[in-house]
Amino acid sequence: MKILSWNVNGIRAAERKGFLDWFATEHPDIVCVQETKAQPEQLEENLLHPLGYHASWHSAKKRGYSGVATFSKREPLAIREGIGDDEIDAEGRVLQSEFADFTLINAYFPNSQRDHARLDYKLRFCTKMLAHLEALRERGQNVVVCGDFNIAHRPIDLRNPKQNETNAGFLPEERAWMDEFVALQYVDGFRLFCPEPGHYTWWSYRPGVREKNIGWRIDYFFVNPEFQDRLQSVVHQPQVLGSDHCPLALELKR
Repeated sequence: MKILSWNVNGIRAAERKGFLDWFATEHPDIVCVQETKAQPEQLEENLLHPLGYHASWHSAKKRGYSGVATFSKREPLAIREGIGDDEIDAEGRVLQSEFADFTLINAYFPNSQRDHARLDYKLRFCTKMLAHLEALRERGQNVVVCGDFNIAHRPIDLRNPKQNETNAGFLPEERAWMDEFVALQYVDGFRLFCPEPGHYTWWSYRPGVREKNIGWRIDYFFVNPEFQDRLQSVVHQPQVLGSDHCPLALELKR
């Protein structure tokens, strides 16, 4: 089973840059996209249901902002928009899809902003998200969490850690939450297979930055430890353009 995750930075913009060609070439079982920046009623059928896949959407109340969507060959057993918290759910940041042997969480974590104006909101989101995940685990569900966390966890996860210690996405408070998350034994799928530096998922649009691989790893696949043995691979696809993020691909053993 192949699951893909990609912050497309606007699904209509991504369509113009080859999103549907990429989708058709990969032909995955499930695709999770973040930062769709669209309401379903604004889209044509080819984006609403790429390749005829089942689709679920959770858009922000504010138009042109945030939003997540999940496309799957098979219809999920159940779908939940958000986590049941008005403050979080108004921004269209979480989609939950239940399958036979795991629950998939497609998440777009807030950005703390350059002036840290949304750091408190970001930390509330993180706390509530973790409580939601732990509640699923307590009910005996396996969880696969994917998406844009807007956090580089460790110095290995960005090209210039020293220069970014006071910047959003690498703040001590954000990294401390990631420490708490990982301490609960959530498994970072990419790092399970690739401990080497130099692998990123986001690059600034400034000229030459992506070509020089001056990036951050802020997009992830995490699973609960009981599900770790099902992981076959997690890779980045930095060669795929169309967004300031690159897609991630997770392969599960059947």
